[in-house]
Amino acid sequence: MRVHNFGAGPCTLPEEVLTDARDEFLDFGGSGMSLVEMSHRSEAYEEVHQGALSLTRSVSGAPSDFEILFVQGGATLQFSMIPMNLLNAGERAGYVVSGSWGEKALSNARHHGSVYVAWDGAGDGYTSMPDPGSVVVEEGSRYLHVTTNETIGGIRMVEFPATDVALVADMSSEYLARPVDWDRYDLIYGGVQKNLAPAGMAVVFVRRSVVENGNQDLGDYLRYGFHSSSDSLGNTPPMFPIWIMGKVLARLDAAGGVEVLERESAQKAALLYSAIDGSDGFYRNPVNIRDRSHMNVVFRLPSEELESRFVAESTAAGLIGLKGHRSVGGLRASLYAALTLESVHRLVEFMADFRT
Repeated sequence: MRVHNFGAGPCTLPEEVLTDARDEFLDFGGSGMSLVEMSHRSEAYEEVHQGALSLTRSVSGAPSDFEILFVQGGATLQFSMIPMNLLNAGERAGYVVSGSWGEKALSNARHHGSVYVAWDGAGDGYTSMPDPGSVVVEEGSRYLHVTTNETIGGIRMVEFPATDVALVADMSSEYLARPVDWDRYDLIYGGVQKNLAPAGMAVVFVRRSVVENGNQDLGDYLRYGFHSSSDSLGNTPPMFPIWIMGKVLARLDAAGGVEVLERESAQKAALLYSAIDGSDGFYRNPVNIRDRSHMNVVFRLPSEELESRFVAESTAAGLIGLKGHRSVGGLRASLYAALTLESVHRLVEFMADFRT
């Protein structure tokens, strides 16, 4: 029997997708071998790859002037690739530091260009996102980097900074779970292991003019132009995540796309927050209500001893991955795309039983 996986990543995947992949794994399309054993130049893989690219564009709604890149290394490599490609000599960029991942993006960017803190939520323990007018963007900034959902802190950017400077956004933990105002962005990126696929790569949406006008004095793999000029086939791509992601996207597309996922995510989150808020303080969410994440719900119990017992007993009950991040402790339930509403109901029932 499959467990209810609330882990923060890799994500749970749709059972139908896993079953489909299992049935194809030893003999893909009558080839006598697995897809992941084939050449990435083969006709069979080319069809899978181009299909995944096409579905990524149709589901996301990305305009035609955005390139879609499949890049290994996850979001962490993008922390460096972004300033390397986007910041030419004499240019600066601002960073909204809203939590652990915003901190990491800034720390890595400092190795590759002139960057500054446009807003920092450390003083409040990263329990809220900035008001739109509180982000201080310096004149002449090349871009402003934001993390739209902080996986560890369980906060979500509801209102975006009030600035005319182009945004660059890490959307890893809520990828394709909300509509995007594409006009405001030069680049959007995220690791696929939260909502879309097994770990192993990032999907990068980057405006074509950014690719053309960015820093060209980089090694091939670190340059966005290398990936865009070859449809992300300039080297052997991460074939397994791309294959699975195509299946996940096809399923999402058939279900109604981003708008449906946004609605389902809000419904799952509301159910869990209601259980927390209605527990008379036994469960406590530390996040500013406006900024509560729809994907990563963090909560505390009256003592660390109770939290440890909660993790042990929930795991025994088939509710997996509820321990909070080691840097902050507590508990965390990640409600990614393939996690069902039934799983959240099971968690809420367990929480009620544990409380009594």
